[in-house]
Amino acid sequence: MNQQAADNAFQHACKLGKASYSENVSKGISGYLPSLDGLVKNSDIASEINLGIVEIPLKKIIGTYSHSRSIAFANNFMPLISGESEFKAKWTSLYAAHMEEGIRDPIKVYEYLNWFYVVEGNKRVSVLKYCDAYGIPAAVTRLIPKKDESDPVIKIYYEFLEFNKQTGINSIWFSKENGFIELGKYLQQYTPNLTVYSDKYKHFMGNIYRPFREIYHKLGGDKLTITTGDALLEYIKVYGLPNEISEEVLRNRVKKFMTELEALSENQSIEVRTDSMEVPKKNVISSLTTLMTAKKNLKVAFVYAKTIKTSGWTYAHNLGRLHVENVLKDQITTTYIENVPESNEAYGYLKELAKDDFDIIFTTSPTYITPTLKAALEFPNVKFLNCSETHSFRHVSTYFGRIHEPRFLTGIIAGSLTKTNIIGYVATYPIPEVITGINAFALGARMVNPYAKVKVEWTNKWDQPDKAKNLGIALNNAGADIIAHDDLPIPGEESKEYGVYSLKYTNDGGKNLSQVHFALPIWNWGIFYEKLLRNILSGTWKIVFDVLNSNPKLVNFWWGMDTGMVDIIYSKTHVPLQTQNLVELMKKMIIQNEYHPFTGPIYDQNGTLRIPKDEAASYEQILSMNWFVDGVEGEIPKLDEERLSDPLTEMLGIKQ
Repeated sequence: MNQQAADNAFQHACKLGKASYSENVSKGISGYLPSLDGLVKNSDIASEINLGIVEIPLKKIIGTYSHSRSIAFANNFMPLISGESEFKAKWTSLYAAHMEEGIRDPIKVYEYLNWFYVVEGNKRVSVLKYCDAYGIPAAVTRLIPKKDESDPVIKIYYEFLEFNKQTGINSIWFSKENGFIELGKYLQQYTPNLTVYSDKYKHFMGNIYRPFREIYHKLGGDKLTITTGDALLEYIKVYGLPNEISEEVLRNRVKKFMTELEALSENQSIEVRTDSMEVPKKNVISSLTTLMTAKKNLKVAFVYAKTIKTSGWTYAHNLGRLHVENVLKDQITTTYIENVPESNEAYGYLKELAKDDFDIIFTTSPTYITPTLKAALEFPNVKFLNCSETHSFRHVSTYFGRIHEPRFLTGIIAGSLTKTNIIGYVATYPIPEVITGINAFALGARMVNPYAKVKVEWTNKWDQPDKAKNLGIALNNAGADIIAHDDLPIPGEESKEYGVYSLKYTNDGGKNLSQVHFALPIWNWGIFYEKLLRNILSGTWKIVFDVLNSNPKLVNFWWGMDTGMVDIIYSKTHVPLQTQNLVELMKKMIIQNEYHPFTGPIYDQNGTLRIPKDEAASYEQILSMNWFVDGVEGEIPKLDEERLSDPLTEMLGIKQ
């Protein structure tokens, strides 16, 4: 290479450096490279580990070790020292060498929080970054900071250390906790066909991560606030980990997926529809705006995880389906499928329904959120809704009920009836909806009986009547004379434990002496399905959903007792009249928004104030509850690896 070409490259690099410097200074930040000696002190470091020679990506090299060397380079590692100098001579010589045979000599770096700071080799890094090279060998010394549970970055870094130990991968980073843990689980189960690479982790980086990163950045991903690792993990949750990705397929998928990633990046607020939709006066079929053309009737499908005969949850949703079939008659056609796998296998069922020209598909379990999103991305002209309260997507709206409101009222009944001041609660899965229900129940009980305690036991499964019955007996033996259960009854099984009931067993064989059902929270799904479908049929779909506009909204439906979608039934025979009057008064106040079950002051089990006096818990606080209120005895279980592999826990993102 001639000297003139090397000189031109240096001058161009200097222009890039000065532009970067000026841009950063105008923003009020330093224009120079960050230096490690200004970031850490000896007291911050728990240990130093020599990792030997490691190939590191240049994008992860962000600074120098000492401040004195940092001022020679702009923040983008381009030179700031222009003109004839020894610096220029060395830079151009390295550039020429790289153009002719490549730079192979390792540099020396410190690694801190998965970023690299150069001790020796700043000019080599500068040349390679100018040439847009991918990586460079480096002698790496890792500086491990002391653990600090209050610092999220350090917590993420310790997750990275374990991930890096297992995989050898150092070029991925996540902006939130548990990202490395989740990706690690996918990679543990990953079994690609190895051809070019020696192990599956190198195969993953070469055939999955790097192609994804290139396309993701070309489509604007580099401008989002989330990391490439964040984006790839969300992609994997939907599409899985293939052996390799064709560029065309990947580009089409990522292009569709970008709106979801943008929402994740912006941490976009959700429009939560807590009010009932106004039903149009005229029920005239018209086009569904841009989503579908006018047709004789609307085809609606319901997807069930269990059968109608064996699951109270499925039975309740099917009553809603039968209701809309009856009231909307020839304007709609409905169908349902039962026993759909609670895993990504559900996508195949959704795909067939979409191909059969169903216009609306309701997936009635939160376990279906991932396959539902995948199908919604694949079939944009079909509207998918998922019954859950913990997710928000631009392509999938979710719907759920404020079931904690009637559970609060059943708590009032239980608290007024208990003679032992011990109430048992048989819970299913430790997800926010269940935890919120337990807390609301306990608050209701202690409103009328400050001495009441709520003992919690977990089935860790849905629809487990035998296990639930045994736990009810165990709670009864522990002193609980009133039992609550968050499962729904199955038709025809009058003796099944459900709702709020009394239970008493003898010591000789456990014969049931008495079982009185006092109260039960109920779901009226037909109310939601009817109002939603009537709006669609009237042509007001665009008002209800605004998904395909240039600025789409995240729309969730979260209806309460004021809409009638959730309610309470109780025994007029066994519940005292005074308690009935109180329940009706509180119900009226909740419906009229004059009282909120989660009104402070509310303390947790440890005595920590969670909700201040006279404040009501927000939507976000309620849907992210991972703590018990004062008065609840029991723990929220940490799920073991076997349970974490369960589709529900994986898709709901339950933390260990």
